[in-house]
Amino acid sequence: MEKFFSATLLVIAIFTTITAKLPCNAQTDDQKCLPSERKALLEFRNGLNDSGTTLSSWRGMNCCNWRGITCDNITGAVLGIDLHGFLNLSGEISTSLINLSSLKLLDLSSNTFGGIPIPNFFGSLKNLQYLNLSNTGFSGIIPPFLGNLSKLQYLDVSSSGFPRVIVKIFEWVSGLVSLKHLEMNNVDLSLVNANWLEILNMLPDLTELHLSACGLSGSISYLSEVNFTSLSVIDLSFNGFSSLFPDWIVNIGSLVYVDLSNCMLRGRIPLGFGALPHLEVLNMALNGNLSADAHSLFDGKWQRIEVINLASNKVHGKLPSSIGNMVSLVEFDMFDNYVEGGNPGTIGSLCKLVNFDISGNKMNGSLPKVLEGTEKCGNYGPFHSLLNVRLSNNRLTGRLPDWLGQLKNLETLSLDFNLFEGPLPDSLGSLQNLTTLSLAGNRLNGTLPESIGQFMNLTVLDVSSNFLTGTLSEVHFSKLKNLKILSLASNSFILGVDSNWLPPFQIRNLNMGSCGLGPSFPVWLKTQNQIMFLDISNTSVSGPIPDWFWDLSFNLSLLNVSFNQLQGQIPSSFEVTPFADVDFSSNLFEGPIPLPNVPIELLDLSNNQFSGKIPQNIRDVMPDLIFLSLSNNQLTGQIPSTIGNINNLMGNVPSSMGKCSFLKVLDLSSNNLSGEIPNSIGQLNQLQKNNIEGTLPPWLGQGFRSLRIINLRSNTCSGEIPFELSNLSSLQVLDLAENSFIGRIPPSSGDLKAMAEEQTMSKYLLYANYRGMYYEESLVVNLKNQAQKFTKTLSLLTAMDLSRNNFSGDFPAELAKLHGLVVLNLSRNHITSQIPESISRMHQLASLDLSSNDLSGIIPSSMASLSFLSYLNLSNNNLFGKIPDAGQMSTFGANAFEGNTGLCGAPLNAKCPRKEDPDKGNGVIYDEDNVFVDEWFYLSIGLGFAAGILVPYIVLMIRKPWSEKYFDFVDKVTFKLFFARRRA
Repeated sequence: MEKFFSATLLVIAIFTTITAKLPCNAQTDDQKCLPSERKALLEFRNGLNDSGTTLSSWRGMNCCNWRGITCDNITGAVLGIDLHGFLNLSGEISTSLINLSSLKLLDLSSNTFGGIPIPNFFGSLKNLQYLNLSNTGFSGIIPPFLGNLSKLQYLDVSSSGFPRVIVKIFEWVSGLVSLKHLEMNNVDLSLVNANWLEILNMLPDLTELHLSACGLSGSISYLSEVNFTSLSVIDLSFNGFSSLFPDWIVNIGSLVYVDLSNCMLRGRIPLGFGALPHLEVLNMALNGNLSADAHSLFDGKWQRIEVINLASNKVHGKLPSSIGNMVSLVEFDMFDNYVEGGNPGTIGSLCKLVNFDISGNKMNGSLPKVLEGTEKCGNYGPFHSLLNVRLSNNRLTGRLPDWLGQLKNLETLSLDFNLFEGPLPDSLGSLQNLTTLSLAGNRLNGTLPESIGQFMNLTVLDVSSNFLTGTLSEVHFSKLKNLKILSLASNSFILGVDSNWLPPFQIRNLNMGSCGLGPSFPVWLKTQNQIMFLDISNTSVSGPIPDWFWDLSFNLSLLNVSFNQLQGQIPSSFEVTPFADVDFSSNLFEGPIPLPNVPIELLDLSNNQFSGKIPQNIRDVMPDLIFLSLSNNQLTGQIPSTIGNINNLMGNVPSSMGKCSFLKVLDLSSNNLSGEIPNSIGQLNQLQKNNIEGTLPPWLGQGFRSLRIINLRSNTCSGEIPFELSNLSSLQVLDLAENSFIGRIPPSSGDLKAMAEEQTMSKYLLYANYRGMYYEESLVVNLKNQAQKFTKTLSLLTAMDLSRNNFSGDFPAELAKLHGLVVLNLSRNHITSQIPESISRMHQLASLDLSSNDLSGIIPSSMASLSFLSYLNLSNNNLFGKIPDAGQMSTFGANAFEGNTGLCGAPLNAKCPRKEDPDKGNGVIYDEDNVFVDEWFYLSIGLGFAAGILVPYIVLMIRKPWSEKYFDFVDKVTFKLFFARRRA
């Protein structure tokens, strides 16, 4: 399908108008151009630089015969200049074009004008109907004078890269009253007013609107009155609207193509799309927060739909058991939606379906019986045209159905990362046209059918991460001559091929990790001259790596032979491709540290028997190094001045460490380092995790926007915490425990933004994880008085541990602003004052340890609302009063409160007194509501009450006349009130 069919028709119509009187759109022999216009064209040519032969034809008297020029065959006037894509024209554009008074078409697209602005005089070409300046290299502001082109029907100023042109004022577009096609893809519209949509709505003939990746923002959900009566194409993709979905779009009955992908739209997808009679393409992928019930959404007619892409949204409902009305659907993509539950209903027979992709959803249940109802598709049956099925990354369960084998024309079957179980159906052997078979990440068991080896067109075979077993023989690969990607990892396969086996394929990516290849290094790899990615980790291979392997390694971008029993020495200068990842870890290699002969990004030599010093030129050899691990070897000497991430070393941290501009992880733990941390470390602005020793310099809080973890636990750091630390907006874990820090905990600690937010997204970071799993994110945290190691859930943890230091001063009430904090440990310091009542705002706290300080006052009753709190230690302080016994506070044992002689009530054995307690000072009484009051206050209440009752009574008894007058007055008032009520 032509993506912009109506645009093609429009261009043809304009060209037809221009050349209507020319036979076959060619120039006639007697056609002569006007001398004044020939002169204008020559001036235009003289300003241009032509690296080819485009303008070399601009010779002779008849300019109508020049390449790219179209003239009127009667008057000879120039009607069109089409120089699009002619070998990168550049230079200046002469104003002489104004003299071409009949010019209707100007196409300078796909040239390189080197950042010059769009000429203002283009707005004086009054008869222009077609103007294409896309990908011309223009820059600067689009001149508002273009709004004078009232006859313009087609305007394209798009750019596929840089430089970009800019629109600051959009109102000039309203002057293009004849406009049918507007294309401004990648034009900077970020500065235009919010009324840009209303302005476009004023153009009565607009049929195509392309504003992709323009930097537009704000709401597009409302349009007072929809005037887009002719609009067939609307493309607003890749803008940041952050808006509710624009329901007004479904009121445009002429729509053929809709692309609102990656627009940050939210809300419900209107059901009216299914009723649009001409709609062929609907793309709303990558919004993330669009939702709809699948049954309701697809219950419309969808008369001409060919492409549906709802990727990365929240469409819900089950995969239907039958597929209903969209009989001409070509592509169906619901990648990464939330499709679960709901009425399955009917989505259509899809007799002409070519691509079916619902990857990345939360679909559940087993695959439906989609082949029922074949009468709807004639003799061919549904999915006869189906070429690609992609259902990966869902929650689909059950066994793979036998009917998959009936999809005879299928080329791609991708069911990876679901919950499928059971053996592979024998019917898969019928899919002889398969090019891609991906079943990775399921629970499949049994063996791999030998029929797989008959797929002559197969280029990708991935069954990794299942429970498959068995021995793979030459038969499994016998006809796979086109195979390029083979992944059998994380199963229990044993490769049982002959030692002289010659594979029929030339593999590019080979992943056989955790398969049985040993005991010898696989000799058949010697034939694989095109291999680029090789992973044979944990395959029980032993012995030395053969010499012939290093003749193949020059082409490798990934080399992983870790977790084997390989031994011997690696060449001191081995060959791989530039920027490769190399993993020799967990073997028995020995000898000096080997280095590649080209710069690489990852080198893991850990857990071997390498010895000697680290080469001084290590940084020179690998200037782009992102990850280096030499741990658990027998290395000696000091850290070279060119590198720093080494273990079992001594000496200072070199100042040159600051030149590692791409460093994300700095781990110098468990060493014998000494001296101060160099200031140059402050230049590592991509650092996300560190474990360093020394003092805590103020510059640590400057520039580290990505720093998530600071771990200085169990060192000899001293001094005060700099207030600049609060600038670390991404900091989630601050562990300064077991040091010698002094002074107050700075109030600015309450400004740590990442700790103030609840962390709800689990993100398992594997640093330097380009083509393998390397520096695994992990951290040991003192949680609930126990050391716990966090790995995959570390991104959910927010913790502050300042325990076992010499901090003093008042408890910083500002810490209560850290609403997302899960762990707070201030124990074993000298912190004074009371626990603030506002501590209840830290509603995510799971572990709170304030023990062994000098805290005083009562325990705030508001702590009972900390519903996640499962560990509490307030022991060994100077707290007093009754322990709150409501909510979460009633769940803790006596050990949480012991060592506070003034505390009473459960769970302690000390009962709370109700009378004067000499231990708490004279005149003080304690009640069960945890309140200390002055006994004179109660005495005054009692005396006041007595005086209020007894004094009037005594007075009336002594003075009898006053008594008579008083009660006579009361009787009269009572009588009047009674009478008034009766009368009412």
